[in-house]
Amino acid sequence: MIQGPHFSDSQAALFDMDEAQIAEPAAVQPSYLRDHRARLRERFMVGGADALPDYEMLELVLFRAIPRRDVKPLARALLDRFGDFNGVLSAPVSRLTETPGVGDAVVTELKIIEAAAHRLSRARVLRKEVISSWDALVDYCHTTMAHRETEQFRVLYLDRKNVLIADEAQARGTVDHVPVYPREVVKRGLEVNASAMILVHNHPSGDPTPSQTDIDMTAQIQLAVEALGITLHDHLIIGRSRELSFRAEGLL
Repeated sequence: MIQGPHFSDSQAALFDMDEAQIAEPAAVQPSYLRDHRARLRERFMVGGADALPDYEMLELVLFRAIPRRDVKPLARALLDRFGDFNGVLSAPVSRLTETPGVGDAVVTELKIIEAAAHRLSRARVLRKEVISSWDALVDYCHTTMAHRETEQFRVLYLDRKNVLIADEAQARGTVDHVPVYPREVVKRGLEVNASAMILVHNHPSGDPTPSQTDIDMTAQIQLAVEALGITLHDHLIIGRSRELSFRAEGLL
């Protein structure tokens, strides 16, 4: 009796297939591309991310979106435009799609990686005692804010044990200004029953030096929260490659 293919056989064939290959079933991947991709994946698995420069890490991401073509030229074009690997992942969709060769599949892959990075870094600080995991907190702020093209103002609300209980974007602005309302910051602190808070905002210019407006706004918030028994631990300004702490600079 002749039997048809067993379910497990079709299941194995299904999951052996790279899902990105489904988009171009008729195309055959050239052997030099297949060998290059295999070598790159092997180097990554053996040596980790440190074994690869930014353009090769970006190639690994692009492999899934563009399964049949050499993605090295596109990886280099994206890095030339956005500066580094993080800059590419964080770039707005509208600017990514201005780059020749970037379509929906590429944007989707990049934004999945960006979202995963944000979730991983956030998990390292949420519900953790912030003061003892300060480096992780700063890393999280850099991951989510350093490459933004507009200013964003966030407030990290802490309980009486300095555990992070809420991380909220209070306002978004332009390339050099973000409107901040101390009353809203305080109101939200009361709603989440915060005992302390940390202010964070980014400077898209890359220079975290505070403006006089930053200093004045911080002083207003400090007066408002301390009147209600809430401690302002710090105000961090996130630049492209470094951050500035108001506490460390003697501004708090």
